[in-house]
Amino acid sequence: MDLTPGPGAGRPFVFFARPETFDDSTTRLRPIRVHGLRMPPRAVAAAACVVLGLGLIGGAVTGSWLTGDSSAAAGPAQSFAAAADLWHDTPVDRLFPPVVQGDGAGPGGADRTWTRAAVAPDSGCAHAFDPLLYKALAPVGCLRLLRATYTDATRSHVTTVGLLFTKADAAAMRALRHRFTSDGLDRRTDLMPRPYAAKGTAAAGFGDAQRASWTVSVLTEAPVVVYAVSGFADGRPVQDPQPAADAMQPSATTAPAQAGLGHEAKGLADRIERGLRKSVSTDTERP
Repeated sequence: MDLTPGPGAGRPFVFFARPETFDDSTTRLRPIRVHGLRMPPRAVAAAACVVLGLGLIGGAVTGSWLTGDSSAAAGPAQSFAAAADLWHDTPVDRLFPPVVQGDGAGPGGADRTWTRAAVAPDSGCAHAFDPLLYKALAPVGCLRLLRATYTDATRSHVTTVGLLFTKADAAAMRALRHRFTSDGLDRRTDLMPRPYAAKGTAAAGFGDAQRASWTVSVLTEAPVVVYAVSGFADGRPVQDPQPAADAMQPSATTAPAQAGLGHEAKGLADRIERGLRKSVSTDTERP
């Protein structure tokens, strides 16, 4: 029989199963008897599907074992490795956007907007931290340090945010994070990060004596330490600096707390950290 469609017959239809009709050359399959029991045709088909499915699953699992392919296990490792290369693979405007929106980041849930005043040249860490903080970070090493300084919308506050790319593996980052949180290193005034003061900007007078509030976050899914330190743009020294976590408490009465400088440091650091995570996710998913 010629099954070639004639002219104008349109696209041929393909059926994956014929209706249950029979012609002179077709014999209906009889039910299979097992030890005197009759199994309906549907039960036979279901059993065949189960066997086939188990075979396919087993083959897939065996294949993954043989090839070492396990996306669930490789995902975090791939993300960690991708993050280590961001300091030289990612445009500065992605890591430190010219304008950062901080919806709900201010005291009482007020919105904040930060404008980038200056970006420091990428560098090492030798002179970027106080000696004690440099010593505390030494176990993870310093691959590269990126920094930028921002001003708030009123240009009365300045905040330096930094991304320290370390040489450590995931285990070393977890150990450093545990030490910072369990020993309270992120709250010690002798472990405050240093600001980046750029000449000719609102942050020109932002030196060590002007540090008012700060935050340090040791990431474990990336070899990065994110920090921020804030102060007044007019260059006034601060006698009682306070970590952001304390300065953000409603009961805090220090000058940094009353001025909202804890919110400035924490809010900007969180947004830069989110951007970093997004960049890691994008680079990991890229073919």
